Amino acid sequence: MIYALTHSKLMLGVTLFASMFPSFLFSFLGGVVADRYNRFRVLMATQVASMVQAVLLTALVFFKHYSVWEIIALSVMLGIINAFDVPARQSLVYEMVEDKNDLPQALALNSSMVNLSRLIGPGIAGFILEKLGDDVCFGLNAVSFIAVIGSLMMMRLPKYVKKPHTKNVVGELKEGFTYIKNTPSIAFIIVMLGLISLFVLPYGTLIPVYAKDIFHGTATDFGWIDSAIGLGAFSGAMFLASLKPGKNLKKVLAINTLIFGAGLVLFSHETFYPLALVFSVIGGFGMMSQITISNTLIQTTVDPAMRGRVISFYAMAFFGLQPFGGLIIGWASQQIGVQNTILAEGCIALVIGLLHLRFLKMNKQKIRSLRKQVEANAQPVQIVQ
Repeated sequence: MIYALTHSKLMLGVTLFASMFPSFLFSFLGGVVADRYNRFRVLMATQVASMVQAVLLTALVFFKHYSVWEIIALSVMLGIINAFDVPARQSLVYEMVEDKNDLPQALALNSSMVNLSRLIGPGIAGFILEKLGDDVCFGLNAVSFIAVIGSLMMMRLPKYVKKPHTKNVVGELKEGFTYIKNTPSIAFIIVMLGLISLFVLPYGTLIPVYAKDIFHGTATDFGWIDSAIGLGAFSGAMFLASLKPGKNLKKVLAINTLIFGAGLVLFSHETFYPLALVFSVIGGFGMMSQITISNTLIQTTVDPAMRGRVISFYAMAFFGLQPFGGLIIGWASQQIGVQNTILAEGCIALVIGLLHLRFLKMNKQKIRSLRKQVEANAQPVQIVQ
């Protein structure tokens, strides 16, 4: 809709910025709320608020009296809601899994459900958008929240036990930041995800341009490309769910970052539509690891008392930096062209993946060196009969 109204690639970046920047501003507060209050009730409140936002958007489009800035304002509203939704929802997954050894597979299956909907949804949405119009498309989105809220009401979770809090909100924010600073393994994951979110993940804002200007297609073609990305992401999630416990997820993350970059490089200048869909699948496969493995590594290592706040930093890196990236990508596409911008994003992903592998190798050598040093300094033990 934004691109149809403005024909501006920069406005696509502005729209992404509007929908995600509030998550950057309020995610810290969302993390504190998730740690201080009943996460289930917080999640229920955010889903009701999301439905209200969807109804308002539907009404705006249905009555045909809307401008770009009104749509962007509702995007800001959704961004604020998501700032509280993500920490509560992701933290709640941990509580739903009784055997914590099953947590990596549970998180991967959770991602597979999300991406299965992304696989099916855009194709249907593109068809409805083209055949029935914008208002029907947004209306069905609003109706879908009835199923979401109904599903939440059917859940049976352990009884919530209220915990005493000796610090105020600011104090708990500082406590979360200090915890991450003193836990290098978690800090490294968040920094890597932040780089990917800033420079690579916003490539999705340019997909409408590919569908309309490069492949000379319609909303249906846009839906097919997005569905191809979703197919790759779903396949990636199922692959992660099939991994055996004990697998080196950090190495898998680094390798899949390289796959992500390769998919974007191959897609960038491809003009043959069926082959572009294949490269979209490859890119989507690699992209999935950035989200799921990063989440898994954090969920399985973080102190339970810090979970909401640490996930809020994860959400900030994932959601919060993408809007800045959207502005950068929108500006870059105006300067060097859409295809060259996607190519550059793919190259950046390749560099990040290589740096990740190098870091893991150096870390492994450091551990090996420390182990040898400990063995060399070990004193022989005399056994007295």
